[in-house]
Amino acid sequence: MDKNLDYWIEQGIAFVTTYGLKVIGAIVIWIVGSWLIKKILKGFKKMMDKGHYEVSLKKFLVDLINAILKILLVITILGTLGVPTAQFAAIIAAAGLAIGLALQGSLGNFAGGVLLMVFRPIKIGDFIEAQGESGTVKEIEIFTTKLNTTDNKEVIIPNGALSNGNIINYSTEDTRRVDFTFGVGYDSDIKKTKEILFGVINSHPLVLKDPATAVNVSELADSSINFFTRAWVKKEDYWTVKFDVMEQTKEALDAAGIDIPYPHQVEIHKEG
Repeated sequence: MDKNLDYWIEQGIAFVTTYGLKVIGAIVIWIVGSWLIKKILKGFKKMMDKGHYEVSLKKFLVDLINAILKILLVITILGTLGVPTAQFAAIIAAAGLAIGLALQGSLGNFAGGVLLMVFRPIKIGDFIEAQGESGTVKEIEIFTTKLNTTDNKEVIIPNGALSNGNIINYSTEDTRRVDFTFGVGYDSDIKKTKEILFGVINSHPLVLKDPATAVNVSELADSSINFFTRAWVKKEDYWTVKFDVMEQTKEALDAAGIDIPYPHQVEIHKEG
């Protein structure tokens, strides 16, 4: 019994002697390494703040550098514990290949995120339309982009699809064109109708004088003469002008006695 106890004590001492310092060293490396990573990221953020980097690009680069540094830290700790790093690298490469084949979509999203950061077709705060969704860009992350819709819903779009698809960015230009189509009855005076439409649009304080407003007859439809009108506004005034002009035009046409046709149904009754 004493011999068995002595044996296990000797084995314990040998284990502690062999691996104890390595474990302590690994713990120290983890603590110091984590502290250094925080310091490096903090310094990198300050550098980008001084360089006035865009918020989305800054967050993307910080996340990427953080991931790389932590992977290097783990490899260093494993080497300290005696794990052969060459074999470990081979295992990582093999695992990376397997994971890459299994996660092709995720890698595509990562590549898409890089493309969005490099070419910057969108930025945080832009109002865009893409992949059948529209909203304000809230975050551009490594794999996904988050939008806030006008009714305050969050939409998450994979970066691969976003970077490879069509993007309509409504925030790039300072001005936007507001288009309207108004239909009036065939008995209406065209010249008078155009004067009313010009008057309503050009009297709105948010409508720009240059480029000039356009009002044209666009179609002689089945039951109406359709007028296509175009007005230019600052991008932030788009919806205000659109709603105001729609309401004010209806009121002005009613006041002038100009009829706005609406669909009619005709019933035919046969006698007999």
